[in-house]
This record gives sequence, C-alpha cells and structure tokens, in this order.
Amino acid sequence: MKLWQKDKTALKEVETFTVGKDREMDLYLAPFDVLGSLAHIEMLQSVGLLEKEELSDLQVALKAIYKQIEKGELKLQDDVEDIHSQVELLLTQKLGDAGKKIHSARSRNDQVLVDIKLFLRHEMEQLVAAILPFFELLQAQSEQFKDHFYPGYTHLQLAMPSSFGLWFGAYAESLVDDVITLKAAFDVVNKNPLGSAAGYGSSFPIKRKMTTDLLGFADLNYNVVYAQMGRGKAERIVAQALANIADTLAKLSMDACLYLNQNFGFVSFPAELTTGSSIMPHKKNPDVFELIRSHCNRIKALPNELSMMTTNLPSGYHRDLQLLKEHLFPAFKTLKDCIEMAGLMLSNIDIKKDILTDEKYKYLFTVDLVNQLVLQGIPFRDAYIQVGRSVEDGSYKVPQQAAIENPHEGSIQNLCTAEIKAMMDNAVSAFQFEKIHQAIHKLVS
Repeated sequence: MKLWQKDKTALKEVETFTVGKDREMDLYLAPFDVLGSLAHIEMLQSVGLLEKEELSDLQVALKAIYKQIEKGELKLQDDVEDIHSQVELLLTQKLGDAGKKIHSARSRNDQVLVDIKLFLRHEMEQLVAAILPFFELLQAQSEQFKDHFYPGYTHLQLAMPSSFGLWFGAYAESLVDDVITLKAAFDVVNKNPLGSAAGYGSSFPIKRKMTTDLLGFADLNYNVVYAQMGRGKAERIVAQALANIADTLAKLSMDACLYLNQNFGFVSFPAELTTGSSIMPHKKNPDVFELIRSHCNRIKALPNELSMMTTNLPSGYHRDLQLLKEHLFPAFKTLKDCIEMAGLMLSNIDIKKDILTDEKYKYLFTVDLVNQLVLQGIPFRDAYIQVGRSVEDGSYKVPQQAAIENPHEGSIQNLCTAEIKAMMDNAVSAFQFEKIHQAIHKLVS
C-alpha cells in the first residue's frame, strides 16, 4: 500500500519506472526521517493533535526504530514504497491508530525536504571532519619539506624556483577556501522546511519555529512556496561546494602524476602504493592519484548535472527532483574516500633532494639575476632586456649569488603556516556543530 494510493493499483511497469532507485536512496535518509518525525510529533502534541500518552508511545517506538537504523538492521519491506511509509507502517503495527496520526499537518514533500536537509547537514559535517586531518597533513609536510626546492612552471614551461613547502601549503590553503564555500552551502541547507507541507502550508495551527529548534536548524525556510522551490537549489549549491573540494584534489593528483613521471622525477612512493604493468616490469603507476583525479572530475560535473536536471522547472514539486538523490548522495562517500587515499599517498611521499642543481633548470634564476641588476641601480626594464639577450645569445650564466630568498608573506622563506591554520580554524568554528549535536541528542535520548 502506498501513502498516495486510493482505490486503484498502478500498472507494474509504471510503478517500477517511477520508483527507480528511490528505495535504495531512502536508506540514506532513514535516520533523518525518524529525527524529523520525533520533532514533528512533539509539535503535534503541543497544538493538541496528539494526546500526551500517544506522544510518549510514539517517542519510545521511534527511538527504537532509530537504534535499529543505527545498527543497520532496518530494511524496506518489498511492498513498502519508501522510508516514510516504512516508519509509519512499523508505528501503526505497534501502536495502531496513533501510528497513523504522525502524518497530520505535513506532506511527503516537506517530509522528504527535511530528511534531505538533515542528511546533507550531517554529511557536510562528516566532510569537514575528513578534510581537517588532510589539511593538517598538508601543513606538516609543508613545514617538513620547505627547503626541498624544485622548478615552478607557468604554461608547463620553466618559470621560477619553488619548493615543496609552497606546494603542500598551497593545497592546504586551497582547502580553507573550500571549507568556506562549504559553510555557505551549509547555511543554505541549515534552514527548516518542515510545515511547508506540499508547498502551500497547513491549515492546522502548527508551530514551525518549534520544530526548527528541536532539530537544531539555524532558521526557517519561511515562505512555504520557496521551501519547495528550494529543493534542487539547495542540492545544486551543495554540489558546487563538493566540486570545489574535488577540484583541489584533482589538481593535486595531476601534479603528483607529473612529478612521479621519470621526465620530472621529483617524487616517488613505496612500491605497495603504486601498481605495475602486466608486460613492463619497471612500471610504478600512480593509479591511486589517477583514480582520485577521475572521481573528482566526475564530482566537478555534478553541479552541472543537477542544474540540467532542474532546468525550466516551474515552482512546486516535480518528480524530476527524485533523481537528484542518485547523483548527489553517493558523492559524499566518494569524496571522503578520495581525501583518505590522498592522505595515505602524501604521508608516504619521498621527495628528491637537490633537484635544482641539474643544468636544465639554470634559467629558473633569470629573475634573480634581473633583480640583482636592479639592486645595482639599473632600471628594471633595462635589466630585463639585458638578461633576456644573454639567454638568447647563450652568454647567460646562473648568478654566483643566486639564492632562493623570498621573505614576503606566503613566499618560499615565509610560508605563513600558522596564519593559514588560523583561517581554517575560523572557517570550521563558524559551523557551530555543537548546537546541532545538543538538539539531536535531546531528541533521541
């Protein structure tokens, strides 16, 4: 039996097509559906739609289901359409008519909405928890290898000296901005849609601010039409935040693949972290980084996928929105797995010393020579022309006093590791996860 079913059974082919993978996706939402119901029934009792005894019985039963979900024991029965129907069925089997009352003053639309927002909020917190140790590793490696110099490139051509301290530190700071954009997405998600019903509100005297507080949301989606319009938009914004993190990892992985290449030869990894060839016994392939790159490039496409799936939809609910879950939900685990594997690889990296002593890197110091001439009183443009001509006629020589000294903030000799960490600390603290933890703990305890 379906929540929406009246007196006719849907054609089997239609039912199979419309349900799709939704039952599978609903398992992601299971614990959050229970949390939403716990808040909803407490509100229902406060406005007289449930008796106190009914509320108490429902709370006990819902908390038992929540524990069942945490243990991985809850399954959707074959004849049950979705997680909402499954929870209501279990309650009705146990409590009779009281179980049927939990759907009062809400629609499956706002039930799905609140489930998705609670799920996304939880997953973003888990993502921050995965990013932090990786960020700390990058910073530690930045300090450890700050005196390991190597060529910097622009247009994949030799440019100026760089260091692995700068390289690791660059990706650490990139993650700071990624977390800042994740916080912006979190702020969009962390608003309560419950009570918007099918997108036009309820005629019952519900208390939407009450459920907002009970679920630890920062605020409401006030306008009930926008609460429904926000479905799809919130997912796209979250997907963009995931794409930013994925872009950082993809670029890092591409660097690692290049630097492992024998024509660069800057880094190496233990044999057990690389793969071999079925025909060439010398091969040590960076398969982990290649797969991180591909996974992350796919996640970078996610915002566009979701945008195209919701293109030209008018206001109100549409079944198109169901498919967003299939694309977005699994991306969180993929991204966390990529972060974990990148951390494993970079914690075991071996970096070659004295790379810049190779003759082919002598032109990295042309800027250093120009600057020395400027310090002698020669105008910069004239010094630039003079050194450029020496390169063209073959008379250029690495300056005897060539030194890698860039004392300004964020340069080779001044990585500003502490300042970057402070930015990350500020970005993470802005999420205020503890407030959410307290609200959820109060609901389920």
